[in-house]
Amino acid sequence: MIEVTRRDHENYTVTVEGATTTRHEVKLSAACHEDLTGGKATPEALIEESFRFLLEREPNTSILSSFELSLIGRYFPEYRKEIRQRVGT
Repeated sequence: MIEVTRRDHENYTVTVEGATTTRHEVKLSAACHEDLTGGKATPEALIEESFRFLLEREPNTSILSSFELSLIGRYFPEYRKEIRQRVGT
């Protein structure tokens, strides 16, 4: 289970329940949100889908505890294209 909680306009806490439950602090700028969703998905939906993307590739215990969402594309070059398809951009 993935739970996304907004802390303020750019900062979110993501809790991922698995064999081990992890917490992650994620920053999502308005510009990154617009680029990845074109306004077609909420920030929370984008973050949740981004965690699904990550969990398909690594366990939750390997996901950084604090990061900016745009950083995912540096580790996984296919992220931007795939996440835009997933959120309907």
